[in-house]
Amino acid sequence: MTDFSSGTQAIVLVLFTTLVTVTLLMAVMAGPDRDDLTNFYTGYLSLTPLKNGLAIAGDYISAATVLSTTGIVALTGYDGYVLAVSTALSLVLLMFLLAEPLRNAGRFTMGDVLARHMPGRAVRIAACLVTLSATVPFLVVQLSGAGSLLTFILNIPHAAGGRTASIVIVGTLMIIYAAIGGMRGTALIQMIKIIILLGTSIVVAALVLNRFDWSPGAVLRAAQHGSGAGPAYLQQGLQLGTSAGGRLDFVSFQITVILGVACLPHITMRLYSARDVPAVRRSMSWAVGTVTTFCLLVIIMGTGAAALVGSQHITAADPHGRTAVLMLSQMLGGAPGSAGATMLYSAVAGMVFITLLSSVAGMTLAAASSLGHDLFAHAVRRGQAEPRTEMTVAGWASVVVGIIAIGLATAVQNRDVGVLTTLAVCIGASAVAPALTYSLFWRGFTRTGLLATLYGGAASALLLMVFSQAVSGTPSAVFPNADFDLFPMQTTGLVSIPLGYLAGWLGSRLDHRRRAADSREHRRLYEEGEARLLAAAE
Repeated sequence: MTDFSSGTQAIVLVLFTTLVTVTLLMAVMAGPDRDDLTNFYTGYLSLTPLKNGLAIAGDYISAATVLSTTGIVALTGYDGYVLAVSTALSLVLLMFLLAEPLRNAGRFTMGDVLARHMPGRAVRIAACLVTLSATVPFLVVQLSGAGSLLTFILNIPHAAGGRTASIVIVGTLMIIYAAIGGMRGTALIQMIKIIILLGTSIVVAALVLNRFDWSPGAVLRAAQHGSGAGPAYLQQGLQLGTSAGGRLDFVSFQITVILGVACLPHITMRLYSARDVPAVRRSMSWAVGTVTTFCLLVIIMGTGAAALVGSQHITAADPHGRTAVLMLSQMLGGAPGSAGATMLYSAVAGMVFITLLSSVAGMTLAAASSLGHDLFAHAVRRGQAEPRTEMTVAGWASVVVGIIAIGLATAVQNRDVGVLTTLAVCIGASAVAPALTYSLFWRGFTRTGLLATLYGGAASALLLMVFSQAVSGTPSAVFPNADFDLFPMQTTGLVSIPLGYLAGWLGSRLDHRRRAADSREHRRLYEEGEARLLAAAE
């Protein structure tokens, strides 16, 4: 619970209400016509590179990045630093490897990219299922976190149903943003979010450095002391251990983050809203610069939280450190109840709130778009759906996805669901990343290989995660008293990523042997479109 007065809570409530009113108004004003698919899915390609870059960065920086990564930095030091750097590197990888080919190959969804030379219902259904498996777990985590954080911010007792009410409120807002605003509406919300996020984080980071006379060395020394770990704070091992298995798990986690985060469907969907290849290049430049700057600020804020708040107080409020940045703002603002304390805490609380809202809105839009475009328009109607009907289905899909996510988040609100974030990223790295790279760069990739990659990569990540140490067998697991951890790691990437790529290769090889004529036709189609795909040439 916070130590702030009712006056501070009233200011926070007014700020929240203002943010909701402004963002809802912008979503309604920017919403597409009911029969305009291009506007709904891409916002008429009307965003400038700067605006689109900020929107990509806004979608990329989720509440998990703001809160969980800051907490991990505060509690584990070096391990958190590497995670922050890996988060930025993932977007750099997307920029240099996939951004331009994705823009050239895609139209509205990931299914459009994958079905480019391999049309058919099976591909569309698989793309939709993998999109849902990578976005719904993220939604559940974000909404569950919204319940805990809003009750912390507003000092609402959990017993009074405050957490459930917070989940329902945030979930309802995310449905409205996605269903009414479409791509352009959610992009505007993401831009507001990233501006508030950067501005507030810069102020907090500057206050941390100012407290230590702008000496990074002094901050690090204080963080070592405040963490209770001493010199180990600046060494690998506090998060996953220093054993051989712990080091392998650490490597697995970083590889998964680098390959998986930027390939998540709600991130790649933003690339299709760029007007052309030069625009997507400039958009990605703005996005990478923004995300890299924020990751640096996360490192400073997390280290400052360890130095000024201390790990003991952070873990007492939340064992995973998700309230570290809020507690840091309390410490930096001065005496409780003072004007400075009220302003800083309110600003950070507003930053957290708008981050939660925008993150879930973007994920809901990605899931609904895949249901409306891939599943309904192409798998069910075989590409013959009327635009108005498709948009209506996508809008109702937002409602269905939102209700399911709200129900799941409410059901698991008293459990540690952070493992779902890891699962979503593992699916992104093990299924989406192999499918995209093979589809874009390997002319021998076939429909069988694609289906094997999507289903095999996702299934291996899910199966290994269920039997991992993140779910059972350790004190920090979801079920700490159970013991079915047959897979001796907390992340699956070191095994599931190679399995995803291997499944695609084996499926394509077997397909070539069985269907030599069809494979030759697929190669011909790929070669005809290769110039446009890789160089935007006609």
